[in-house]
Amino acid sequence: MKGNPVRGAGYLLRGLQMLPDAQIRPFVLVPLLTNILLFVAAIWLLFSNFTGWVDALISRFLPDWEWLQFLHYLLWPVLALVVIIFVYYGFSVVANIIAAPFNGFLAEKVEKRLRGDVITDEGWQAVLALIPRAIGRELAKLGYYLPRFLFLLVLSFIPVINLIAPFLWLLFGAWMMAIQYCDYPMDNNKVSFKNMRGMLKADRLTSIGFGGLVQVGMMVPLLNLIIMPAAVVGATIYWVEAYASPEKVLDQERLEQGS
Repeated sequence: MKGNPVRGAGYLLRGLQMLPDAQIRPFVLVPLLTNILLFVAAIWLLFSNFTGWVDALISRFLPDWEWLQFLHYLLWPVLALVVIIFVYYGFSVVANIIAAPFNGFLAEKVEKRLRGDVITDEGWQAVLALIPRAIGRELAKLGYYLPRFLFLLVLSFIPVINLIAPFLWLLFGAWMMAIQYCDYPMDNNKVSFKNMRGMLKADRLTSIGFGGLVQVGMMVPLLNLIIMPAAVVGATIYWVEAYASPEKVLDQERLEQGS
C-alpha cells in the first residue's frame, strides 16, 4: 500500500493550526456550531435513554426465563456497545448532512486561501446554491457506508471472527473519515464520488492516517467539538498539496474519461 500515515495525520494537525486564520475564521463558525449543538444533543439523548434502550434490546433478544438470566450479564455490555455505536454514527450522519453545504463552502475558502486568491464572502445565496449538490453527495456516502457498516456489525457477533472486529471497526472508521472530509474539496473540484475513492485508495496509507486521527479526535472531549471544521481544513490542505497540481489534474481527467 502506498502513502505515509504520519503525513496523513499531519494534515489534520495543520487544519487545527489554521482554524484561527483571520481569512477563514468567519466560514468556520457554522460547521463549528452545528457540531457542538448536535454533539450536545447526542450526549443528552444517550444519557437520558441509555439504560432503557439496552434493557429493551435484552428483553427483545433474551426470553424471560429465570435459568437464562445469567446471559443478561453477558449480553448487556455487547448491546450497550451496539447502542453507543448506533447513536455515535447516527448523529455523525445527521451532522454531516446538515453541515455539508457549509463544509463545502469552507473547503472552497480554504483552497482559495492556500492558493493566494482573494477570499470574498458571497453570503447565504452561495451556501444555498450548494445545498442540493451537497446533500446528494452525502446520500452517496451514506449508500457506500451503510452496507459496510451492517456487514461489520454482523461480523461483530460471529464467534472467533469478532476477536478482530474492534480492529476492523477502527480501520473502517478511519477510511470513512477520510472519504467524508476529503470529499468536500474534491467535490468542489468536480471529482466524482467514484474517482474520489479511487484517488484515496491510490494513497491509502496517507488517507488512513488522516482519517484515523480524525476518528481519534472525535473521541477526545472538547477537541471533538472543533474536529469537524479542522478536518475540512486539513482535507483541503491534503487536496491542494497531493492532488491539485497540474499533473494530478491531468491524471484525474484521464481517470474521468476512462470511467
